Amino acid sequence: MSKAGELNFQNDMLKHLLANGWLLGKAEHYNRELALYPEDLLGFVKETQDEQWHKFCALYPSNPEQHFLERVASQLNKTDPNAASKDMRTFGTLGVLRHELRHRGTRFSLCQFKPEHDLNPDTLARYAKNRCRVVPEVVYSPWASQEHLELTGSKAKAWRIDLVLFVNGLPVVTLELKSEFKQAVHNAIKQYKTTRFAIDPTTKKPEPLLTFKRGALVHFAVSQYEVYMATRLEGAATYFLPFNKGTTAGGAGNDVPADLNQYATDYLWNEVLLPSNLLAILGHFVHLQIEEKEDWEGRKYKKESLIFPRYHQWDVVNKLVNAARSEGTGHKYLIQHSAGSGKSNSIAWVAHQLSSIYNMQGNKQFNSVIVVTDRTVLDDQLQDTINQFEHVDGAVGRINNKEGDGSKSEKLASALENSQPIIIVTIQTFPYVLRAIENSVSLKTRSYAIIADEAHSSQTGSTARQLKEVLMIEARADGEDELSSEDILDAAVASRKASKNLSYFAFTATPKTKTLELFGRLPKPAEQPSKTNKPEAYHVYSMRQAIEEGF
Repeated sequence: MSKAGELNFQNDMLKHLLANGWLLGKAEHYNRELALYPEDLLGFVKETQDEQWHKFCALYPSNPEQHFLERVASQLNKTDPNAASKDMRTFGTLGVLRHELRHRGTRFSLCQFKPEHDLNPDTLARYAKNRCRVVPEVVYSPWASQEHLELTGSKAKAWRIDLVLFVNGLPVVTLELKSEFKQAVHNAIKQYKTTRFAIDPTTKKPEPLLTFKRGALVHFAVSQYEVYMATRLEGAATYFLPFNKGTTAGGAGNDVPADLNQYATDYLWNEVLLPSNLLAILGHFVHLQIEEKEDWEGRKYKKESLIFPRYHQWDVVNKLVNAARSEGTGHKYLIQHSAGSGKSNSIAWVAHQLSSIYNMQGNKQFNSVIVVTDRTVLDDQLQDTINQFEHVDGAVGRINNKEGDGSKSEKLASALENSQPIIIVTIQTFPYVLRAIENSVSLKTRSYAIIADEAHSSQTGSTARQLKEVLMIEARADGEDELSSEDILDAAVASRKASKNLSYFAFTATPKTKTLELFGRLPKPAEQPSKTNKPEAYHVYSMRQAIEEGF
């Protein structure tokens, strides 16, 4: 492979990153031992938190900068790659970006995420001072020095990473680039698996930049044609997920642009890695997920994964939230995402971000976001995911008979009255939610976002009969009483006049015709539905793409 081609690719990407607001850094200014870019970390803190910095200097008059860098590094190092404990979430890169760093009476924010509304000019001014820096050709190992060899008799190889991205001096992204031919992305993946180790094989010491949760949060393998990503480097066992847009024909990969000067993967640096977009991903998307697993002997253990959105997830969440903001309430959106699309996370992100939309007056656009699902897995995951962003208890409430005191209907009434930000209900409870809103003088003037997860579950027997009465569905002549979750949702919505206060976001893998008619959008909205103007989904992640991507 020609090194020249790869260098051109890297320089083109750099040129775009710098034009988009990234600062260019130098590899020699990077601190390998601490895996920090000190100039930006200290610069951001001194510029935005002058009073706290002076307090810190009074504690360490002889070398406050070095003390501060070491204090930050110790907070990063305290994360345990194997600990699946929720209490540990203030440590590591994500913890330090999101939570205040406290030390002997001083407190520092190491990143300012964009505020939900523009009512606080100080917060906006601090947001504008975040430093996003790209550093090319980073030799990252602290153990690759002559001193280390003389001290210990061993030395790590001086591997270089093509590009490392930092936010306020903290490493967040690494990128390995390969170019020239179609399969190049697999060479970048191979490079990560065979030479980018979290523990250096020669010295057996951890590499701070590449340690899970402690160093960069995501690693991108990039070619001109495709992008893959991983959040945990584990040698040959490293799991890379596709980060491609999909083709116009609905397949995996990316369309090759007609313009020869454009790369098929330029959405990575021109969209996803724009400073404002990357900061939003760090603030509102990336989270830790703990799952219970069993080994081959049946012993239970917990595995923690860092979740970074795939392209279609990031895209759908942004489009829905922006549409809700610009179109206001009272609209319907059909999201057709095949199995394997990561719907649970997409729903959690949409719920969290819709609940945080404010209008120009500084009031919330939706009094509550109601999530309709029958999957208990989603219940637990939603609560845990959203609590990581909210930092407050009680943002998410579940309406079922197991939790809290009182009947389901009392809990529901109280959650709606108190405008609980996110309310999770089962599909059977959903028709009663609509009825409660309609029958209350105060609730019917409020606005709600309803997110429906149409997993394929169904109701039978007496539950189905009761629901049919509520939904005013005719009993079938053959006495068949089964109701699918899609039937319930469709009937609940169809039997009511469209309300200007209710917005619907329906997630389904394979929509029925009725669902498309109710929630789909006409390509030509001004014209009547016809054979050439059929309702379509608002966003699609096709079954073909899922299969081709191996899901």
